[in-house]
Amino acid sequence: MAERKPIESWLTDMDGVLMHEGIPVPGADAFVKKLRESGRPFLVLTNNSIYTARDLHARLQRIGLDVPAANIWTSALATAQFLDDQRPGGTAYVIGEAGLTTALHDVGYVLTDADPDYVVLGETRTYSFEALTKAIRLINNGARFIATNPDETGPSAEGALPATGSVAALITKATGREPYFVGKPNPLMMRSGLNMIGAHSETSAMIGDRMDTDVLAGLEAGMETFLVLTGLTRPDEIDRFPFRPSRVVDSIADLVDLV
Repeated sequence: MAERKPIESWLTDMDGVLMHEGIPVPGADAFVKKLRESGRPFLVLTNNSIYTARDLHARLQRIGLDVPAANIWTSALATAQFLDDQRPGGTAYVIGEAGLTTALHDVGYVLTDADPDYVVLGETRTYSFEALTKAIRLINNGARFIATNPDETGPSAEGALPATGSVAALITKATGREPYFVGKPNPLMMRSGLNMIGAHSETSAMIGDRMDTDVLAGLEAGMETFLVLTGLTRPDEIDRFPFRPSRVVDSIADLVDLV
């Protein structure tokens, strides 16, 4: 097996890697500090499309993790960039929160329910029957179906919450149309992020807590992959997958010395 080139840039998932249920993972502050001091390109990624990068910067800062907004890459930002590349100045009917609507506005999209080019589904805590019905009818009338990410559930203190993937399945069942998912594990999100920071996959690493999104996306984008055990994937689950991360570590604290 060919030896990989030294790691010059880092991509890391947020939930389950840097923080868990709003609390920083031990070592996350040291990792972020080392990254910033090194001057190496890096991005913190999240499939969650609810918040803007500026919102997430503030949320991370409150728990002691100083990540500039410019170093945060969300599925909402990746979706907006994808649509801007595909159909500049287009129109969209959006189900989602400020993270998604702001990203689309910033690339010049018009948000409308009058014959839009796309129906764009993102994360929200207030999915309404009326909005879903509107999305279904627009897709049936020819709008293209885009979803920010395929995550079927999201975490909460009370337990699992239905997420974008589950709601997308409902719309698919009603329309017969599958969405194009932009977020992880689609390597498109990783490659667009790498391009944004001027990094190359051969010298980049992806850190995540999920085999089916983080590790798979990193692998398909050609990056070195690290699985941390502070999130959703348990050690006994790793061998169930037909692929493996480059390395499994207990937590982000084990990677500080690699930066």
